[in-house]
Amino acid sequence: MTEKPNYSLDITNEVCPMTFVKTKLLVERMVSGDVVEVRLKGAEPLGNVPRSITELGHEILSLKPEAGEGTTGIHRLVIRKK
Repeated sequence: MTEKPNYSLDITNEVCPMTFVKTKLLVERMVSGDVVEVRLKGAEPLGNVPRSITELGHEILSLKPEAGEGTTGIHRLVIRKK
């Protein structure tokens, strides 16, 4: 990632649907062009959050496993608000 996020959000301890709800609430408060990095964990959030954010018209800049996490399954999702 080349851009420094304006916001960060850790939803690794949340379960669906709260993973998306918390992400959506933060994105709604952001201004167009702002970037947020979201830490998430688990199959449901990993599938649902990026899909739902894209459906709302925002841009996924990256989705990668967190460095050094190995088998814990934590990923970093970087979103730009449209």
